[in-house]
Amino acid sequence: MIDTPTLENPLRSGLRLGRTPEPCTMVIFGATGDLTSRKLVPALYNLTRERRIPGGFSVVGFARRDWSDDFFRQTMLEGVNDNSRSGKVDGPLWESFAAGMSYHQSNFDDSDGYASLRERLDVIDQERGTGGNRVFYLATPPESYPVIIRQLGAHGLNVSPNGGWTRIIIEKPFGHDLDSARDLNAQVLSVFHEDQVYRIDHYLGKETVQNLMVFRFANGIFEPIWNRSQIDHVQITVSETVGVEDRGGYYDQSGAMRDMIQNHMMQLLTLTAMEAPVAYDANSVRDEKVKVLRAVRPIAPADVARYTVRGQYGPGNMGGSPAVGYRTGRGINPESQTETFVALKLFVDNWRWAGVPFYLRTGKRLPRRASEISVQFKTAPHLLFADSPTNDIEPNVLSIKIQPDEGITLKVSSKVPGQGQIRPVTMDFRYGTTFGVASPEAYERLLLDCMLGDGTLFTRRDEVEASWSLITPIHQGWAAGPRQEFPNYEAGDWGPASADEFMARDGRAWRRV
Repeated sequence: MIDTPTLENPLRSGLRLGRTPEPCTMVIFGATGDLTSRKLVPALYNLTRERRIPGGFSVVGFARRDWSDDFFRQTMLEGVNDNSRSGKVDGPLWESFAAGMSYHQSNFDDSDGYASLRERLDVIDQERGTGGNRVFYLATPPESYPVIIRQLGAHGLNVSPNGGWTRIIIEKPFGHDLDSARDLNAQVLSVFHEDQVYRIDHYLGKETVQNLMVFRFANGIFEPIWNRSQIDHVQITVSETVGVEDRGGYYDQSGAMRDMIQNHMMQLLTLTAMEAPVAYDANSVRDEKVKVLRAVRPIAPADVARYTVRGQYGPGNMGGSPAVGYRTGRGINPESQTETFVALKLFVDNWRWAGVPFYLRTGKRLPRRASEISVQFKTAPHLLFADSPTNDIEPNVLSIKIQPDEGITLKVSSKVPGQGQIRPVTMDFRYGTTFGVASPEAYERLLLDCMLGDGTLFTRRDEVEASWSLITPIHQGWAAGPRQEFPNYEAGDWGPASADEFMARDGRAWRRV
């Protein structure tokens, strides 16, 4: 049976937070990995703690290691204690939650493992009342996706046996270029219907990212000025203080463009630039996001030097402590040409945004961890203040802060009391101080939405391919160009000097986030 999401107006439904999904079983492939204990099970425990998922909800961990049910539960308990936003677990609540957890040992390519998994799921349906409703979560390396998907189809696990629903969540990276993304989509959709597929990007689960649509479309004050007539440019920054840590083997094959730009930052771009959807449902929202991607002016391979900047960090200083360079990391080629910093200039060639540049930058080992969308408006005419010391007026800037301090600020100009001076002041809204509650973790929201059958915050097939169609030519241009003089910025700096020159050529500068 193919399920179809049932959706509703978020402004009437409180963004669906009052809804509770049907009982179901979540099978986590790669359950012994870090993602499961650090993010997934803590998110599921918190949803249980807040009574957002029903009794009978069950988790089956599927992985190669020879673990028992008890060892799996104990390992997940430690993960929740270490990583849950709610702190240490409540004993009785954990016992109730863990009663629905079990472990299934199998290699991903072992047909017998899937046959016995099907039998186990049938037993869970009978004992815990899960009604044949299943979520398959691929928390595995991407090279395992095709074999798992093929085995699920071969054993009929892509269809519920009891009239329930079946869904699959696929982690990023979804392909490494346009051709591989198309191939993976074809493999997935040979087994599952598109309505069953939930391509997850945890950035879309962040509270401020979700609020961006509400901010834009539920406040009449901003829509008339959200266009080329009033906006000078947009900056989107995702900066990280960490290096590649223990991900060197993966990251050296990926780089900042694939790891951050193609998914997270393209999502932020589409939400900033999209038109209002005709309804708040999955297809309407994703239709508008795809329109933005299709309107982005492609960067031809021959033009990458004009519209992009690359960097790689070397040894430096982070917070007063020495930091090693990228190339000394485990699993990294000592002559690696992989970028740890990227800056791009993109244009959205449609009626609303014609001529407005979107500057994107992301990097590792930068001085501060921050994610921000900054909309800079055109400056006011200075004629009125031309003969006074107040003529150096800064432009208005609207900043949507995604992490770590979620909120929205607006910089405006004001006269200093008792003086003939104008100074910028900030109107500031912070989630934590305004609402007095901690925001849910991104995975909590996304896992709940999948169980509810709501794909709004997940990525559709055409969206993935449209994004890769913009990124792949840039990689081709880099590959055809000269070797870079890496490293070209110290750990603890804001990227290479060429990134500042990149902005200065346009008479602009990066914001201090």
